[in-house]
Amino acid sequence: MALRQFTARVVRPYAPVLRKSATLSAFRTYATKYYTVEHEWISVDNDVGTLGVTEYAQQSLGDVVFVETPAVGQSVSVNAQIGTVESVKAVSDIYSPVSGEVTDVNEKLVEEPSLINSSPEEDGWLAKIKLSNTEELSGLLDEAAYKAHCEGEEDH
Repeated sequence: MALRQFTARVVRPYAPVLRKSATLSAFRTYATKYYTVEHEWISVDNDVGTLGVTEYAQQSLGDVVFVETPAVGQSVSVNAQIGTVESVKAVSDIYSPVSGEVTDVNEKLVEEPSLINSSPEEDGWLAKIKLSNTEELSGLLDEAAYKAHCEGEEDH
């Protein structure tokens, strides 16, 4: 009986508060994903964008054998080359979809470049950039527009 009384008097009154705070924290960590017509993606959370190549791009590239990432601390401009991805088929340049400063790079890609093939939009990310101008995001594609762009390329 003592446990029931404790639950009824202590835990239940705070349950709505706990649910509300959990919901708000979920919104704080929500990231927005954008795409470029050159098949790069960027997921933005608190003005830091994590970027990489899309699933569509990795399929076009084939087996990735080498990745060059930018240096941490490097300032980048929108549409500037920041790295390369080399596959058995071709070498492709990677362009920054935003301006800012590189805050982190995916060191795992040095030893395991195939992460781009196995998980291009999760484990195969290339770099993180602290955005200097969030308005540049308005020039990028959302998921629906990017899918339509890819379908248009497949038709040609």
